[in-house]
Amino acid sequence: MTTNTRRAFVRNAALTAFGIGAAPGWLARAAGAGAKSKRVLVAIFQRGAMDGLSAVIPFGEKRYAELRPTLAVARDAAVDLDGFFGLNPALKPLQPLWASKQLAAIHATGSPDPTRSHFDAQDFMESGTPGRKATRDGWLNRAIAPQPNASPIRAISMGGTLARSLRGTNRAVAVNTIAGFKVRDNAQADFMSMYSQSTDTVLQGTGKDTFEAVKLLASINKAQAASGVTYPGSRLGQSLQQIATLIKADAGLEVAFADTTGWDTHINQAPALQGLLTDFAESLAAFHTDLGARMADVTVVSMSEFGRTAKENGNRGTDHGHANVMFALGGDVAGAKVYGKWPGLEAEQLYQQRDLAVTTDFRDVLAAVVQHHTGGADLAKIFPGHAAQPLHFFRPMQ
Repeated sequence: MTTNTRRAFVRNAALTAFGIGAAPGWLARAAGAGAKSKRVLVAIFQRGAMDGLSAVIPFGEKRYAELRPTLAVARDAAVDLDGFFGLNPALKPLQPLWASKQLAAIHATGSPDPTRSHFDAQDFMESGTPGRKATRDGWLNRAIAPQPNASPIRAISMGGTLARSLRGTNRAVAVNTIAGFKVRDNAQADFMSMYSQSTDTVLQGTGKDTFEAVKLLASINKAQAASGVTYPGSRLGQSLQQIATLIKADAGLEVAFADTTGWDTHINQAPALQGLLTDFAESLAAFHTDLGARMADVTVVSMSEFGRTAKENGNRGTDHGHANVMFALGGDVAGAKVYGKWPGLEAEQLYQQRDLAVTTDFRDVLAAVVQHHTGGADLAKIFPGHAAQPLHFFRPMQ
């Protein structure tokens, strides 16, 4: 095998997976009969700064309607949660999940860093280190315990590039679709022959694992059964459908990342937000229905880089704010409750007299999810520089 051919193989294999080098045989362990289901953590990033005050509405707060004369959702239009908070009517598909006590909201969450820059705030949230731009890896990658013989699809990022949250020393994969997870070269058959005949044990092992991953995902793609569940055709809906397929395949998936964009609603917010929230709710509801009893092993957590101003602007929109709302969904979530300390919307209670104040650090929400997912983790390593105080929104472990 020539050096150039070897380089071509490694380059194309790298497009398939990130750092694959596990010992041969992981495929049999992952897909073999009696494979044990793993807990799966799914993180969803709402890029652009979702308006949390329009998602989980504090209709019991007198100032809410005063601050938003055209954007406020009337109390009788909201999906009442507890007499004070209500879901935006566009989130109505989530009501059954709330009623089954598998969905919780955590209000007034956010970063202690005051930046209103989308780029910086997203970077800080995905790195898990607010205010520190030098952090190279992401919180979700640090949350993965090193496993030398783990499935090469134990950590996936939906999309063409690996999410900032999943970058780091632990293996992670970026894919658009299961069907698209393959060595992108017309000479795949030639490479199969090359690695099988090679005397280079490193190349042979890497090649074998890569093509086993391709074969596994190809078989999963072909075996997708009609579940009777219709997902939205959006980026988020299709990402969650792919993630659900991998969970049901028991192929060793442990963490997954998906994102959705368009939440920067400075102008004519109401119609834009209605579409975004409807897609978010329908995607999560489809995911929940699709997995059924498997939701007992799954936790979904959502986040957005910051919230939006308490007062609407002159363009019937809102500007960059501070605190926001996060959602947690799963079979072990102690749902049907809005968690977090509500700071109020009076002028003296607002952050810089314009934004909902942060009362719960977003890392304490993620710390709770990580702790539940792993059964115990060194939170100081996952969230360096922060003395995490995990928020309690899970049922006690049996």
